[in-house]
Amino acid sequence: MSQTATIQPETAHLFDSLRIRDVEFRNRIGVAPMCMYSAVDGVPNDWHFVHLGSRAVGGASVVIAEATAVVPNGRISWADTGIWNDEQVAAWKRITSFIKEHGAVPGIQLAHAGRKAGTDVPWKGGAYLPDLGWDIVGPSPVAFSDRMATPREMTHVDIEETIEAFGRAAERALEAGFEVVEIHAAHGYLNHEFLSPISNQRKDEYGGSLENRVRFTVEVARRIRKSWPERLPVFARISASDWVEGGWDGDQSVYLSKRLKEEGVDLIHVSTGGNVAVAEIPVGPGYQVPFAAQIRREAGILTGAVGLIEDPRQAEQILESGEADFVFLAREMLRDPYWPRRAAVELGAEIKAPDQYLRGWNQPR
Repeated sequence: MSQTATIQPETAHLFDSLRIRDVEFRNRIGVAPMCMYSAVDGVPNDWHFVHLGSRAVGGASVVIAEATAVVPNGRISWADTGIWNDEQVAAWKRITSFIKEHGAVPGIQLAHAGRKAGTDVPWKGGAYLPDLGWDIVGPSPVAFSDRMATPREMTHVDIEETIEAFGRAAERALEAGFEVVEIHAAHGYLNHEFLSPISNQRKDEYGGSLENRVRFTVEVARRIRKSWPERLPVFARISASDWVEGGWDGDQSVYLSKRLKEEGVDLIHVSTGGNVAVAEIPVGPGYQVPFAAQIRREAGILTGAVGLIEDPRQAEQILESGEADFVFLAREMLRDPYWPRRAAVELGAEIKAPDQYLRGWNQPR
């Protein structure tokens, strides 16, 4: 399947627009998915409305809702959002309508937590809660840590049902008004668990070789594209490295990205880590950007860079140097929902303020 967005030889700029398929992104600034651990029975509420809506008002071009479970036992915690029933769809509609009203593209990250499911919220320790009674599954019976459950190895029926759940979730996402779906294949959750030889020790066609280990995620992408309109983009969030010897790495990520591109994925949102509890990760400003650059260069697909991108000039440099086509912000957006507007001032760019804010934005301070 061909892409409508292609990588141009000239360098990108933070406030350049970008068209992917039939969707126009007003700039190259995205809000990365950030779990709020604030839903009830998977239903988003006023917290999510304000959290996501304020970042659309803040000037980002795409606002991606948090890791949203495709099935109840696919939630990281009992307080995660979901998209497996009509009540959830109705609640999401209110949020996506507001995001679009303020010029941003609403996206949703479709997720299954796999062996990292069934926990308490982070501010209460985030430990596994066996009393939830959830069926914790994974590619192999290998626990993430001694604080987490040992998952039940997924059968072929489990795999087929989960792939189908991703497809149904995409259908519900469309009904809810989202214009981008992002496959969550990062941070040690189910798709990533299948990718990495550390968590995937299967002996069947879903384990062993690289081709076999990417099979589950490729089939998820194929099933989503079957339900998702041709005119709308699909992103994939991946962890490009486990940061340990013998784990998932950049070269394997290039292979996966090429396969996902063949299935109609338009952009790879490049993160790292999350699958090995004891990994030593060299965290620092832009520490994940080289992986986005490698995938962009070697797989020939649009990429989004993320990871301690805080300074507007840092973000601009990533785009100007051709390392990525988008920058996604997470922690910095928690601190400053209006980061894109501040970046525009610092870089001398034009960015329209909401009518309600014009008297404060366009006058001397």
